[in-house]
Amino acid sequence: MDSQGQAEPRVVWALVESGIGPLLLAASREGLVNVVFHATDAVRDKAVERLAARLGTEPVEAPGSPLLAEAIRQFKAYFAGERRDFDLPLDWSLISGFSREVLRELASGVPYGQVVGYGDLAGRVGQPGAAQAVGMAMGANPLPVVVPCHRVVESGGGIGGFGGGLETKRRLLALEGVLPEPLF
Repeated sequence: MDSQGQAEPRVVWALVESGIGPLLLAASREGLVNVVFHATDAVRDKAVERLAARLGTEPVEAPGSPLLAEAIRQFKAYFAGERRDFDLPLDWSLISGFSREVLRELASGVPYGQVVGYGDLAGRVGQPGAAQAVGMAMGANPLPVVVPCHRVVESGGGIGGFGGGLETKRRLLALEGVLPEPLF
């Protein structure tokens, strides 16, 4: 129940401005369930529609929801350079199987300011030949930034791909001190 005695919706969302553009944060009663990059109107509408279809409930815009308050606070602190780790309950219901296993390992085993190769991450979950599958898991990550897929790079030193775009990946890695800040 909220402060007016109303039942909290099952899934709520809000937009948060960040150093990489607007983010859509969505949370369920279990925790943060989705983070969406570049959340302009069209992207936001599509993301909310996709969440409704996948979770079986209509997400409600609720920037003041207690379900989102701590996530919003931690995201703002992260992008202000005041926070290195997220300490949030996560709802893993949008991902399963090998992808969930890889993302959980990434979240717990690759700290702020460090990177890991796709193959190395595959080895950490007992599948040393599954670098390409790790790449697919990164692309399916419903919780980017919190589950830091931007920290996964190519073993030969390349930056690798990124669902939020390579410029976004570069900016996140620069924020964490892995790459130099862009000159312009």
